Amino acid sequence: MKLFSSQKNYNLPIYDYSLIWAALLLLGIGLVMVYSASIDVAAGSQKYQYQHYYFLVRQASYLLIAFICGYITFLIPVYIWQRWAPYLFFIGIILLILVLLIGLERNGSQRWLSLGVLNLQPTELVKLFTVMYASDYVLRKSKQMRTIIKGFLPMLGVMIFTGSLVILEPDLGALIVIMAIAMGILFLGGLTLRVILSLAILAPIGVWVAIMSSPYRMKRILAFRDAWSPEHKFDGGYQITQAQMAFGNGEFFGVGVGNSVAKLSFLPEAHTDFLMAIIGEEFGLFGFSIVLGLFAFLIVRMFGIAKESIQNNKHFAALMAQGIALWFAIQCTINIAVNLGLFPTKGLTLPLLSFGGSSILVSIVAIAIVLRIDHENRRNLRGQHYNK
Repeated sequence: MKLFSSQKNYNLPIYDYSLIWAALLLLGIGLVMVYSASIDVAAGSQKYQYQHYYFLVRQASYLLIAFICGYITFLIPVYIWQRWAPYLFFIGIILLILVLLIGLERNGSQRWLSLGVLNLQPTELVKLFTVMYASDYVLRKSKQMRTIIKGFLPMLGVMIFTGSLVILEPDLGALIVIMAIAMGILFLGGLTLRVILSLAILAPIGVWVAIMSSPYRMKRILAFRDAWSPEHKFDGGYQITQAQMAFGNGEFFGVGVGNSVAKLSFLPEAHTDFLMAIIGEEFGLFGFSIVLGLFAFLIVRMFGIAKESIQNNKHFAALMAQGIALWFAIQCTINIAVNLGLFPTKGLTLPLLSFGGSSILVSIVAIAIVLRIDHENRRNLRGQHYNK
């Protein structure tokens, strides 16, 4: 049913309950599956005090903090985000510099800032700040967006500088997502097809240079090409083969919650990057399809809210909703493709599901912003307008 019409609709709900329930279902599934995927690893390791509920408690704590932040975010009018977009993006740049100077190092990567109660991953915040900054940039440069020198090159320079900081961590996966978000919003904002086609040619070259310049990335690519070979099966291709075996073991309806074999120390990072493989094993193709369907609904609904914002002449809100939808779509696609062995292994979480404070916090805040955009659309339809 079409949301907007020429007449006021005072009976229209002031919240999009379908979007709320889809997000809550994904968060609930994520909480259960994080516990299921981590219980054996946590119970058998002194590092986690042999507590089988170690990751469950932390994920629940992250959710509580994220819900509080999400509620506060929902109370903030959308025009405030537009006003603060350049400053928030600048804060994101500062955080990226700080993480290179004083960040925590894990597994050869320096991606986290210690905040005591949790470790903040600045790249997660930068994804959201990129959505805001690119949306504001498009509107500020609306008359110049079809020109390369005044419209495109300034944004390209900013994103190259940002990407250089991200790749130094190193985090190629986050770099790809951030660049895709920025370019996607520029395209939606009026960037010419000629520039987009040029980027489509140049971007893979840039990614290839990044891969060739790093021995461990090149090793991952070689392992991905033939993960089941004796040379790679127990080395660079180990996670891919274990994830594929987990999906195969799940068949159509899965082995049942808690009965995964892959999580018994066979599949590394089962509760973070490879959570979807555990879902596929314990709930089979049936459960995998439900999760996929929930994500698809969430993303399509975000684009729908963006369309409603355009009809309501709220162009910044529309670009924000589209940018968040693109972000979720790109990151979900990469994570699931990695789990299925369709992409080389990358350290990208699954939004709303995977274990991790920064990912959960920023994902819920992003959902809250989309809910706020929709809420303002509905208030306008009911005849309740804001000053801004």
